[in-house]
Amino acid sequence: MKSLRRRYETLLHRHPSNPILTAADWPYPAHTVFNPAATRLGDGTTLLLCRVEDRRGHSHFCAARSVNGIDGWIIDSKPTLEPAPESCPEELWGIEDPRITFVEEIDRYVIVYTAFGKSGPGVALAVTEDFHSFERLGLAMQPDNKDAALLPRRVGGNFALVHRPMEGDGAHIWVSFSPDLRNWGGHKLMLKARRGGWWDANKVGLSPPLIETPDGWLMIYHGVRRTGAGCLYRLGLALFSLDQPEHCITRGESWIFGPEAPYEREGDVANVAFPCGYTIGDDGDLLSLYYGAADTSIALATGRISSLLRWLRENRGRDNGRGNDQEEEEE
Repeated sequence: MKSLRRRYETLLHRHPSNPILTAADWPYPAHTVFNPAATRLGDGTTLLLCRVEDRRGHSHFCAARSVNGIDGWIIDSKPTLEPAPESCPEELWGIEDPRITFVEEIDRYVIVYTAFGKSGPGVALAVTEDFHSFERLGLAMQPDNKDAALLPRRVGGNFALVHRPMEGDGAHIWVSFSPDLRNWGGHKLMLKARRGGWWDANKVGLSPPLIETPDGWLMIYHGVRRTGAGCLYRLGLALFSLDQPEHCITRGESWIFGPEAPYEREGDVANVAFPCGYTIGDDGDLLSLYYGAADTSIALATGRISSLLRWLRENRGRDNGRGNDQEEEEE
């Protein structure tokens, strides 16, 4: 008798070569490699800026390049960007979880990353033309704050930075604005963690940088569900106004991708699928999502931006990003 269990739609497909990069691929000693930022360079090459953790527990970044974004990776022979605690004490215990945005206005790649120091994790920025030399812009958001990325263009005359501060009542996604990439203000709540039994209750955070579409800014975010066996990191979708990125147009009710494969279930931190970067194909629709698997290795999943937008239209929630406040008011 055939099972009557309804299958959920698969929007992101794991690559059969996963994991595509591990510490065993590294040209120098590394404990784990995970949570890579991603971009396509001018010649079409895919560059991953990988978080590399050593046995001290400290992280740095190392670039890996591939013609097809799947295999044949050429990895820098030494760290590409290391912590600089002498000049940047906020990086005393490492730099983590980068996101890359190419900003046409300044013709530079902006790397937003977590700087880990004595005060906790903060959000820092650096810019580069070639991923060989870097200019640090310093802390943009003081601790405790992380999961940040820059929008690729100004909104309302200002640059916009999406980030996730820790607050007393949970962890929610915010957006802040700057005229010069150095001075930030105008902080506005973007996406609030739901409460109760939801998959994204109490703690959410940005995953890769937002994707600009004709319908709005498409956000892939992670929600953290706390269980008796530990935390589960899963991915969901939301859509925001192009002119007012703090305005949530719609938000999906359920998660779309979570740890299922053995390399996502088992590792230094079990049950984690955590993307920090993507590339978009020449057709403007094919999405290659690069993610950290169990804080141990790097994996790839592919999908279609058009499919993610369609799914959002068909699976929208009632709260428009406000958590489940509206439902609580109606009860």
